[in-house]
Amino acid sequence: MQRFEGRVAIVTGAASGIGRATAERLTEEGATVVAVDVAKDGPADTIGDVSDPAFVQSLITDTVDHHGRLDVLANVAGILRTANTHQHSLEMWDQVLAVNLTGTFLCCRAAIPALLESGGNIVNVSSTAALAGHPWAAAYSASKGGVLALTRTIAVEYGKQGLRCNAVCPGSIKTPITKDFEFPEGADTDLVRRIMSLGKPRGPETVAAAIAFLASDDALHVNGEHVRVDGATLS
Repeated sequence: MQRFEGRVAIVTGAASGIGRATAERLTEEGATVVAVDVAKDGPADTIGDVSDPAFVQSLITDTVDHHGRLDVLANVAGILRTANTHQHSLEMWDQVLAVNLTGTFLCCRAAIPALLESGGNIVNVSSTAALAGHPWAAAYSASKGGVLALTRTIAVEYGKQGLRCNAVCPGSIKTPITKDFEFPEGADTDLVRRIMSLGKPRGPETVAAAIAFLASDDALHVNGEHVRVDGATLS
């Protein structure tokens, strides 16, 4: 399939995991992809922090100036920090929300004018943590819930102007971010069963496939929706 031939996409968090798999999938389907990540030693071709408004604005401006258009924004960049909620530091809370929620907002805000011009769309990466309680992940869950609310707001606000905005909610996906999940001392590990899939964990390419669908013309009548990619975890 060449669903993105002639189209330009920005993928954040593209150095590893779901972001890298998404950049590869869109490229395979014909897109010109601007791969963005904060990691300097990864495969991303644009280095920067999505929580920095100046960087985000320059990213969008430079992409449109260089490629002439922007058709897809895939907001994948995210971080995870874990702790008992009563021991969750404000610094940790601010850090997670800055990347996961504020970063997603900044990218959407900067990209919307270009996407309206091209008839493009946005796909945000939320999480099953936005849909059900995930222990020891207060900031992460709150940030991903905010991403879902932001997704629906954009879909309604700009839908009549031709802009679609959807989200995916991954769960039980093998990515580097899952290595950041640490059990607090004395944690009840039985609680983890509530957030595990019925089958084996899957690779990030499974989420990339869902993102590619939502970003393509195959999903022209899908707007303001979230798609769980979680092996029936919450079914």
